[in-house]
Amino acid sequence: MIPAAFEYYRPTDMAGVIALLQEHGDDARVIAGGHSLIPMMKLRMAEVPHLIDLQAIQGLNGIAITGGTIKIGAMVTQHEIINSAEMEKAAPIMKEAALQIADPQVRYMGTVGGNVANGDPGNDMPGLMQCLNAQFHLVGPDGDRVVDARDFYEAAYMTEREDEEVLTAVSFAVPVGGFAYEKQKRKIGDYATAAAAAQISKEGGKVAAASIAMTNLSDTPVWSKGAGAALVGTACDEAAVKAAVTAMLVDIDPTEDNRGPVAFKRHAAGIVLGRAIARAWSRA
Repeated sequence: MIPAAFEYYRPTDMAGVIALLQEHGDDARVIAGGHSLIPMMKLRMAEVPHLIDLQAIQGLNGIAITGGTIKIGAMVTQHEIINSAEMEKAAPIMKEAALQIADPQVRYMGTVGGNVANGDPGNDMPGLMQCLNAQFHLVGPDGDRVVDARDFYEAAYMTEREDEEVLTAVSFAVPVGGFAYEKQKRKIGDYATAAAAAQISKEGGKVAAASIAMTNLSDTPVWSKGAGAALVGTACDEAAVKAAVTAMLVDIDPTEDNRGPVAFKRHAAGIVLGRAIARAWSRA
């Protein structure tokens, strides 16, 4: 439980961060809240000779809601998401999901940016960001760029972010309609065995639009286009929900681990998605 030796840096501006990343290449990593990286370092699952702390960088905090768009700085913590009255009003699914992440101690330090940037398929925010069709804002030596959350994840711990880039913010349109984040886990503080994010809008008693994403059921989060499409135009009845679950099961690819065999995970995925759809529809 003691990490390998490393050099610690605490730059005061983003130019300093990028310069360090350019200088040390693959040997450098940035750290936000540290609740993903530090445990891996302690277990010697990751060796980081050069650790760059983002805590002193200005402009990475804050939640802004303007013109129908929500923008969340990378260093905003889950605790801040939970306690933001503006966020609860504009995108209540964010609070619902954040309350299910780990425990209060982790939520006080764990950041939105850290949760989405490191590519851990068990993290809750990546799937939620895909459900909300969010954009990730990156900065690097060549300037700023934006990547869609649905295109960001390539494999476990592998993303579209280049080694010399830093994720600075996430943004998405203020969601419309009903919502739910449903999570099945073995105990408080654990990663999901299966989790589902659902956002559904209603018009004339029918589903006008639906977005579905699943967590910890493949080596990346899974936005299931087919599951959402199966609900559109229906009254979200039992047959429609069953069709959505069937479509989702085609998209996921769980593996056996200490949370259960593949068959159990697929069963749990169907249950949590059915619950998420039902709650989102009841709120639409």
